Amino acid sequence: MKRLSPHSVGILQGSRVLFSDYATDGVMWTGEGDRESRFTVNFNEPFLAPPAVMVGISLWDTDHKTNMRADLVAENITATGFHLVFRTWGDTRIARVRADWTAIGPVRDEEDWEIG
Repeated sequence: MKRLSPHSVGILQGSRVLFSDYATDGVMWTGEGDRESRFTVNFNEPFLAPPAVMVGISLWDTDHKTNMRADLVAENITATGFHLVFRTWGDTRIARVRADWTAIGPVRDEEDWEIG
């Protein structure tokens, strides 16, 4: 369990179109087998420690003739950002995907001060 101090908790949210391969005949639409799209998300303000990051698909445009397979994860989470990763496999054909994310974690309070 992640415990947050009673001080300040920050919440950042974002949305990203990961690819639109139907328009460009990209590999997610035309390919077969293992495929991956990876994007770096940089937080506009750093957290004090790696936050909890939740991701979800907010747009899912697929070919109705093939199986729909997807794996969407946040990887390499740090206080300054993470990798948003979408994977598919087999005969799945995906035209486009948009993913939303939310990061929740400890942030510096305006009243915090450092001695040094």
